[in-house]
Amino acid sequence: MEQELYSLIKSAKQGNKEAFVQLITHYKGAVFRQAYAILHDRMEAEDVSQEAFLKMYASLTNLKQEYAFASWLAQIVSHLCYDRIRKKKKERIIFEDNIEIQGPLLVDNSGPVEQKHLQLDIEEAMQKLSVEQRMVITLREIQGFSYDEMADILKIPVGTVKSRIHMARLALRKELKK
Repeated sequence: MEQELYSLIKSAKQGNKEAFVQLITHYKGAVFRQAYAILHDRMEAEDVSQEAFLKMYASLTNLKQEYAFASWLAQIVSHLCYDRIRKKKKERIIFEDNIEIQGPLLVDNSGPVEQKHLQLDIEEAMQKLSVEQRMVITLREIQGFSYDEMADILKIPVGTVKSRIHMARLALRKELKK
């Protein structure tokens, strides 16, 4: 599967529009989930997703190594989200929509009702985290990036990534205990 993906990325870099469309299809869910987890606004996340794919299309030829594509795309999304937040700094960000949490953040050891309550509790707790904390939790727990990949995406040292993850987990744990 990975080899097929690398071939697809290489083909898109060479100008194959069908390959580019297939990349969008493959990554649109992950891009939206990342943007939504940071922004907590469905429309903003959709806008960022579209903008990320436009930016990806415009600069895909600058990508040097195909294996770095996922972290490169996540970096684009992160920067676009930060830009949106900076532009709205004077406004109060209101978190309205729900996010469907996936990945290792949830353990399915309960019934559907309890699982839904846990998901809602996690969503509420995530909203109370800082942007940096939501960013690292999203990249690590939901998208599964390594610490090194996160450092590349966020343009910070690995030690800072580890520290932010630790602080974010503590804050999330504290919110969930309430």
